[in-house]
Amino acid sequence: MSDPVDEYAAALSAALHGPARAKARLVEEIRDGLADAVADHAGAGLSSREASELAVREFGTVEELVPSCQRELTIGQTRATARMVAVAVPVLIVCWLAVWSGRELPEAAQVLAAIGVTAVLAAGLTLVTTGALARRLPMPPLLPMVAAWTGTTASVAMPLATVVLAIAAPSAGWPLVLPAALLTVVSHGVVAASARACRHCARLPVGQPSAS
Repeated sequence: MSDPVDEYAAALSAALHGPARAKARLVEEIRDGLADAVADHAGAGLSSREASELAVREFGTVEELVPSCQRELTIGQTRATARMVAVAVPVLIVCWLAVWSGRELPEAAQVLAAIGVTAVLAAGLTLVTTGALARRLPMPPLLPMVAAWTGTTASVAMPLATVVLAIAAPSAGWPLVLPAALLTVVSHGVVAASARACRHCARLPVGQPSAS
C-alpha cells in the first residue's frame, strides 16, 4: 500500500512549475513538515498509516497548497529569466564590439543592440522588484509575463544580430567571429528556454504573500 505522504508530495510536485531545484527544495520542505507531523501523531499512539493520513489532512489538499507554492516558484522563474538576460546580453555586446574593434556597427546591429540594452534595463528592474520585498508585498501581476517576453525578445535579437554582424564583420575581426557566434547560439538557447518556462509560470494562478 502506498504511503499517503509520498502520494501527496508526488501530486504537489506534478502540479507545480518553476526552476527544478527550487521546486525540489520546496517539495522536500513540505515533505519534511509532513514527516514531523506523522512522527507527532505516531507518538500519540496512532498507527503509521493513520498518522500519515491525519498529517496529510491537516496540511490541506494539494489544490489548496499549490497557489502559495506556485507564487514562490513563479518569482524564482521570473528572477532566473531576468538574471540570464542581465548577464548574457552585455557579454554578447562586449564580444561583438571586440570583433568590430572600435569600428561603427551596421545600422541594423545598432537597432538590435538598443533592443538588447533595453532588455537588460528591464531585467535589472525585474530583479529589483522581485527581491527580498517580494515575499511580503503583492507581486505586480504582469511582471512575470513582462520578464518572459523581455527574455523572448532578447533571445530573438541575439541570432539576428549575429547574422548581421558576421556578414559585415571586418576581416581583422574574423578570428573572433566563430567564438562570438557559438556563445550567441548557447546564450540564445538558454535564455529562450528560460523565457518559455517563465511564460508558462506567468499563466498559472498564484496566492498572495502571508501577512507574517
